[in-house]
Amino acid sequence: MQADTTIAVLDTAAVQAVQAVQPIERVMLAENKLPVVLAVVLVVWVGILLLLWRTERRLARVEAELDRRDA
Repeated sequence: MQADTTIAVLDTAAVQAVQAVQPIERVMLAENKLPVVLAVVLVVWVGILLLLWRTERRLARVEAELDRRDA
């Protein structure tokens, strides 16, 4: 029985594309800025949700006041 001597041919451009890291990814990961960016995004989303919650509460109060005036 003969050993398999097949050689895999790799497309060097494809290998380089997979291995290449984008500059922004390199900066974010190398200097630990990614967690900071994620924390800022989280704070922004929490702020938006709090704003919507407060607005809903105020609107409910105004609607209740209008209902009392009409009754």
